[in-house]
Amino acid sequence: MSDTLPVTDPAAGAGASAPGDTLAAVRKRPKPGERREQILQALAAMLEQPGAERITTAALAARLSVSEAALYRHFASKAQMFEGLIDFIEHTVFSLVQQITGRELPDLAARRSAEEGAREASRVVALVLQFGERNPGMVRVMVGDALVFEHERLQQRMNQFFDRIESTLRQCLRPVTAQSGTPTVDAQVAASVLTAFAVGRLQRYARSGFRRLPTEHLDASLARLL
Repeated sequence: MSDTLPVTDPAAGAGASAPGDTLAAVRKRPKPGERREQILQALAAMLEQPGAERITTAALAARLSVSEAALYRHFASKAQMFEGLIDFIEHTVFSLVQQITGRELPDLAARRSAEEGAREASRVVALVLQFGERNPGMVRVMVGDALVFEHERLQQRMNQFFDRIESTLRQCLRPVTAQSGTPTVDAQVAASVLTAFAVGRLQRYARSGFRRLPTEHLDASLARLL
């Protein structure tokens, strides 16, 4: 599965058509689900622009050259549009996390070595940061900047997303801390530090106008943390 939500300009296809095809292209009805995906693509693209922390449905409708009523035929509210983006973030990231771990979370503690656990923890952090780097608009959702004026349940969902990341890291790191006096506590502390590092890198990326890449000096940074 691709970890980017492809962003397309709805008007681009019509501009490339021959004059005789233009009217037919305009009249052609989108396939089921296609308009919904276009709305999410447009929202993600708008979030990449400077000062886009708050986007109105009027601006979104104007970008798509449709009425606001047309948006509400596919989404009951703007909050539901953001939930669509969060669904994409969760599905993409955790599908890839499972590919990294290769097993369900309850089995992660049965690692063969501390080295394997540390390596997988590093890969999970790198995955989150690489996903954000490739999807700048999504980063504003992930760190909450785009959700400040929206329904509080949206921020709660993103909090739960990072709680799941931290839980995954804790399970990965248990073999690393197995020889310490307090292995469970130490794994929790290490997972918390790594999660805070990932969130901080994503926040810096968003608030620098997407200039400071979250994967900057990543290998050296993770080596110091682990």
